[in-house]
Amino acid sequence: MDKQIKVKNIPTEVKIERPDLNAPEDRFNPRNRIYVRAVTGLHQLLRQRIGFIGMLAFMALPWINFNGQQAVLFDLIGQKFNIFGLTLWPQDFTILAFILMLAAFALFLVTTFYGRVWCGYTCPQTVWTFIFIWFEEKFEGTANQRKKLDQRPMDFDKFWRKTAKHSSWVAFSLYTALSFVGYFTPIRELLPDFVTLNVGGYALVSIIVFAVCTYGNAGWMREIMCLHICPYSRFQSAMFDKDTFTVSYDEQRGENRGPRSRKQDPKELNLGDCIDCNLCVQVCPTGIDIRNGLQAECINCGACIDACDGVMDKMNYPRGLISYTTERNLETPDNKTNPMRPKIIGYIVILVLLTSALVANIVLRKPMDLDIIRDRNQLYRVDFNGLVENTYTLKVINKAQYEQHFNIKVEGLDNFEYIGKQTFTVQAGESHNVPLSLVMDPYDLKKPVTEFSFVLSPVNDPSSQISQPSNFFKAR
Repeated sequence: MDKQIKVKNIPTEVKIERPDLNAPEDRFNPRNRIYVRAVTGLHQLLRQRIGFIGMLAFMALPWINFNGQQAVLFDLIGQKFNIFGLTLWPQDFTILAFILMLAAFALFLVTTFYGRVWCGYTCPQTVWTFIFIWFEEKFEGTANQRKKLDQRPMDFDKFWRKTAKHSSWVAFSLYTALSFVGYFTPIRELLPDFVTLNVGGYALVSIIVFAVCTYGNAGWMREIMCLHICPYSRFQSAMFDKDTFTVSYDEQRGENRGPRSRKQDPKELNLGDCIDCNLCVQVCPTGIDIRNGLQAECINCGACIDACDGVMDKMNYPRGLISYTTERNLETPDNKTNPMRPKIIGYIVILVLLTSALVANIVLRKPMDLDIIRDRNQLYRVDFNGLVENTYTLKVINKAQYEQHFNIKVEGLDNFEYIGKQTFTVQAGESHNVPLSLVMDPYDLKKPVTEFSFVLSPVNDPSSQISQPSNFFKAR
């Protein structure tokens, strides 16, 4: 008896679900969440090393001491920044401005030359997200395992895995917050006070707020920060040109896409080198398809390059289907990229000028500063002898990292009486208020307002001096 076997047609087309990047409000729906697949390769190894060094430096720097004090401390209450022996006061705003401008133009230079490598390799949002995903993989498994875990109902296994993951996130966020606040409050006092619940109100609020922000950004928002909040991705196009190295897909080599076995010749199948495995999408932290061209969401992390190179190795195809290259190289491979174009040269010139100005400001910076504070409610006072008295408060700042003895003198006035200290000591990196009065006979003053100067100089180096102008008032 003949038996008929029913044949069922199985579709060969694979339906690939991608997150809807245009629906951020549904971001926490498991169907739209991006489950980043782990990938190994040169660029990811480089990301790990750079991220680890940056994170270690951020957390270790507050614990380093220099000349008996915290090496990096931004003392907002004391209105001074200590950076490895260099104390910056509000009067040193130009130095801080030059440092910030240097950082900005250095970022512009790197972006113009190599795209958004800052975002992919060193941005704190990227580094901390990478660390949080590492915790996630340890407790919940691979990308597919995490997706299945989120889709299944709550049970004991899911509960303990989620609890362990979020506990590690909270602990890491808390230590991140303590490290950050440690840049503004002496960390060797902050940590014991926090553990014993004796930390001050401002510090406690700062720790809680920063920990919550770290937990929310790196644990939940992740790519939303890059796609919808961070302004850098929006104005980067103004810095790109045809010679900017970006993560790019070689369309001429890759198309037409299609699956095939390793033994098949793609030319006979009228196919390019892309086997349409979709790994480049699965490993992308922002969920984009680099084969659609350069997109604002791309952070130049190189994850898709490592994934594609691994596939090319298995297929015995040459690497570089996805690579760091320029638009000019893709259009005309024989026309090499011009690294020293006018925009690059302009940024280099600006950086050299800013660096020179910064060094000059630091080298020529006096080791002290002087501010004059007057009581505006009483410009002058006439005593019972008819003499005119003006009162001043001199704020002397010792910018050096050692104790200094100072001397005050007056230039521009004759026949005056000085009431107050003329020689005094100021500790390293501290300020000292010197109250004093000047008394004169009004007949020795030709005008109601007489200009003169206070001159401040170190006792051991009188030639190094600074002066501040002031006025002596009398009745009109």
